[in-house]
Amino acid sequence: MSGAAGARRSTANTVTDTAPGTAQVALGGLCPRCGAKTLFFGIVRFAPECGACGLDYDQFNVGDGPAAFLILIVGALITIGAVTVQLGFEPPFWVHILLWVPLTLALVVGLLRVAKAALLQLEFRNRAREGRLVE
Repeated sequence: MSGAAGARRSTANTVTDTAPGTAQVALGGLCPRCGAKTLFFGIVRFAPECGACGLDYDQFNVGDGPAAFLILIVGALITIGAVTVQLGFEPPFWVHILLWVPLTLALVVGLLRVAKAALLQLEFRNRAREGRLVE
């Protein structure tokens, strides 16, 4: 953009040269603008805003996309693993419970953090917003 339209563009959500990449944000829980480790407030809950640069994380709509995607991926991996272990070793049922329940929880929580952070960073980098009708 050039001229007045380019001058009016907000720099609040622009990507800088020092901004971390998608992998860094996803794996480290970093702010997509400044790189501070302030993205998460809880295990998988975003903080309201970055404590370092003030970026409002509530403006991004990550939604349920990462969770639905992970249900399919983790479910397939756990099912394949459980069937393979059952057919190969035929352990008692309690072994399956001790093995697959904690592994499922660890995979879902760990990958959910990564997927949500990656999606938030991609929304920030691409300036994704809700669609608007031209008036």
